[in-house]
Amino acid sequence: MAPPVEISIPTTSLSNPPDGSKPYTLYNITLRLPLRSFVVQKRYNDFVALHHSLTSLVGAPPPEPLPAKSWFKSTISSPELTENRRVGLERYLRAIAEPPDRRWRDTPAWRAFLNLPSSGGRESVSGVSIDGRVPAIGLRDATAAAASDPGTWTDLLREMKAALHEARVALGKRDSATENGARVEAGSQAKRALIKAGSLLTSLNDGLRVLQETGKLGEGELRRRRDLLAVARVERDGLDKLSSSLAASGAVAGGGRQGVASASERNQLMGGSPGPSLHGPRPGGRVLGAPLPETERTRELDNEGVLLLQKDIMREQDQDVEALGRIVQRQKEMGLAIHDEVERHKLMLDRLNDDVDIVDRKLRVAKDRAKKL
Repeated sequence: MAPPVEISIPTTSLSNPPDGSKPYTLYNITLRLPLRSFVVQKRYNDFVALHHSLTSLVGAPPPEPLPAKSWFKSTISSPELTENRRVGLERYLRAIAEPPDRRWRDTPAWRAFLNLPSSGGRESVSGVSIDGRVPAIGLRDATAAAASDPGTWTDLLREMKAALHEARVALGKRDSATENGARVEAGSQAKRALIKAGSLLTSLNDGLRVLQETGKLGEGELRRRRDLLAVARVERDGLDKLSSSLAASGAVAGGGRQGVASASERNQLMGGSPGPSLHGPRPGGRVLGAPLPETERTRELDNEGVLLLQKDIMREQDQDVEALGRIVQRQKEMGLAIHDEVERHKLMLDRLNDDVDIVDRKLRVAKDRAKKL
């Protein structure tokens, strides 16, 4: 049984074919499975072909009609038509995916259209299946389109963190393996996970830029997500450097001997001295001027990675200080404005006091005249 799929079409994009043919509109179909999300891009002609296939296979059309084709307007030149068609196509897909009637969504045409895994097949990842089926667009374009949605952006960030965790676990297995075959397999697994994490990082960064331009997120949320990407990028670079250094060490060792590296080689790869120290064994932990305790953010990084992380943190602190300075400046301006307003009110009260004194004197004169009368 297929897992429940949440389908939406949050955005559209314009495709310009490299062969010089007419441009067309692509609809970014976001699919959210229980564990992750991915995006498939389709044009209107693909929906028409799907509709004909479903009608032919089931013997009845889907419950929701397909938006009609316009002969006088084009979605390239009409944003209103693009939006109306996007809403209609989203309603069409949901009418197939959500009701209890499974006749249309159990067909091979539906699974092939959404690039869903078959009952005995292997699951697809981010719009590209593991068994080799590739959609009409590249993985990076599809993932970048998904990252332009705030909710899908969070799902992709979770997927990227999972890839980094997988790479960290694979590197640990590689370091502790005693057989050369197991080391090679673990290293390959770590490399694949790092490549996936790097691709997702690029797409998340592009999606965050689109979210900033469209104004879908506030400045505070944008800053928080930038911080998350900066930390993930430092972690990914450190793991990639560790993976490359281990691979280089394995290649050198493979020329003369095979097996587990010695303790001195392990220390050298993890940031230790290249040979025996003249001043005794090096203390545990990383040293950048003084021994510092390890944290979750620095445990998998070498010295250069920690330096990059420190620079990123300092840059973030500078940005926070600048933001605080702007807030203090605004408070100062508000205080000066309040002071000016209070001074004006004091002048008005002084004038009112003088007018009251004048009226009081006039009342006294009038009272004296009344007594004489």
